Amino acid sequence: MSKFSFPKPDGVAAGNGYSHVVTGAGQWVAIAGQVALDAEGNFVGAGDPGAQARQVFANLDACLTAAGATFADVVKLNFYVTDISYLPAIRAARDEYVDTSNPPASTAVQVVALFKPEALIEIEAYAVV
Repeated sequence: MSKFSFPKPDGVAAGNGYSHVVTGAGQWVAIAGQVALDAEGNFVGAGDPGAQARQVFANLDACLTAAGATFADVVKLNFYVTDISYLPAIRAARDEYVDTSNPPASTAVQVVALFKPEALIEIEAYAVV
């Protein structure tokens, strides 16, 4: 039995790869936006959204672990991308970490730029432990 509920709101079209609503009780964990930096602060995957997405999810996983959480605890992901066409690569990386039968709520936003030109993707996460 999941500690979360995934209500299906009336009058809202089903999400494609995300849930509109996730509820649960527990300790709130907020993970700052992660970019494709390795442990030494070097960019991974210059110009490659798939490589960057894999590094970003590895960073999110490390942050969740530090908080005593896992991707099973994630209720919300926010994606910031410099080109919306990167979403398939992001979803492929995401699907290696999240339960796609009950995915977290998500938002994807295309932005003009991130904090450095090398950064194509930034993702933040919210979890309940």
